[in-house]
Amino acid sequence: MHPDLFSFPVPSFLQGFLPSQITVHTYGFMIALGALLAFWFLHSRMKKRFGVSLEEAQNLFILLVLGGFVGGKLLFYFENPSYYFGTPSNMMKNLGGGFVFYGSLIFCIPIVIWFIKRHKIPAMQMLDLVAITTCIVHIFGRMGCFGAGCCHGLVTEGFFSVIFTDPSCLAKPLNTPLHPTQLYSIALISSILIILLIVKKFQKFDGQLFLVYMLLYAIGRSIIEEFRGDFKRGYVFDGFLSHSQLISIILVVVVGVFYAWLWKKKQKN
Repeated sequence: MHPDLFSFPVPSFLQGFLPSQITVHTYGFMIALGALLAFWFLHSRMKKRFGVSLEEAQNLFILLVLGGFVGGKLLFYFENPSYYFGTPSNMMKNLGGGFVFYGSLIFCIPIVIWFIKRHKIPAMQMLDLVAITTCIVHIFGRMGCFGAGCCHGLVTEGFFSVIFTDPSCLAKPLNTPLHPTQLYSIALISSILIILLIVKKFQKFDGQLFLVYMLLYAIGRSIIEEFRGDFKRGYVFDGFLSHSQLISIILVVVVGVFYAWLWKKKQKN
C-alpha cells in the first residue's frame, strides 16, 4: 500500500554524516511500535508475577529482538540457499528485508528457556506470557508487511482483494487484484490473541496458552500459505508444500501430543 510513511530533510550541518533526506518506512515503523507495546506488556507481567526488574526485562527483550532477527533471516536465506550461500554478497543486499516468522520463533524459544533457568522462573508460566507477547509483535509486523507489500497473495478475481500501485512496494504484479494475505494473517493472529485471553480465564494448566497459540497459528498459517503469491520463499515439493507448511505440520503433531499429555496429567492430579 504505502511502503514509506514520510520523509524529512536532514539539517545541512548533519549531511556529512547522514543522507540529505531520511525516510521512515512503514514496515520498520510498525515493527518498532509493536515491539514497544510488547515490551510494555511483557515487563509489566514479569514484574508482577516473577519480580523481574526493568533492566532484566530489557536484557531479555534485546536478546529476543536479536534472536528474532538472526533466526528470521537465516530461514529466509535457506529458502533459496543457492542464491544466498552461493553468492554471500546477496545476503547483505537483502539484510534489511525478508524474514520468516518461524525462523524467529525457533531462535527465540531457546533464549526464553535460558532466561527462565537463569532466573528460576516457572517455565510454562513464562511461555504463556511469551505467547501473548508474540501475538502483539506479530500483528504489528503483518501491518508493516501490508504497507510494504511483502508476503503478498496470489492474483484473484474475488471480491475481497487489494491492488498495490506503489512502484517501491514488494507486491507483484502491481495494479492487479491480489489476495490480501497480510490481512488474513492479521485476522488470524488477532483471533488467536482473543482466544488466548478467553482461555486464560479458564486455564487448566500452565503452558496451555502457549500450546494453544502454537496449534492455532500452525493450522492457520498452513491454510494462508495456499493464498500466498511470493513463490520465492521456496517449496519442499515444487508448488505443493512450502517450507512453512512443513514446519506447521510438524508443530501440529508435536504440540498436539504434548498438549494431550499435559491435559491427561492434569486430569490425573
